[in-house]
Amino acid sequence: MASQRKPKRMLTAEQKYDLWVRMLTGQISQAEAAAEAGVDRSTISTLRRVARDGAIVALQASKPGRRKSAAEVSEAAGLRAEIDRLSATIVEQAIELAVLRGKAGWG
Repeated sequence: MASQRKPKRMLTAEQKYDLWVRMLTGQISQAEAAAEAGVDRSTISTLRRVARDGAIVALQASKPGRRKSAAEVSEAAGLRAEIDRLSATIVEQAIELAVLRGKAGWG
């Protein structure tokens, strides 16, 4: 006689976060969290690993200081484009000047 499996229990993101915070603060153990949620302990282990990895990625991506507004980002992009345009103009003028002076001016 084959044993029947329990249907899979899907936890919402909020439920997972609540369990993770409670385990992190020591309010419940991993086994208690699994029993409360009605899932296997390996599911709780995976939840802890994913939460830890996600937190590390988020902390690595965060930068000190205040975030720039959309207007500031747009203005910065416009200014970078203007710098690129002016740099290209300077290069073109330097080439034109070199051609006008001819090879005699080179050395």
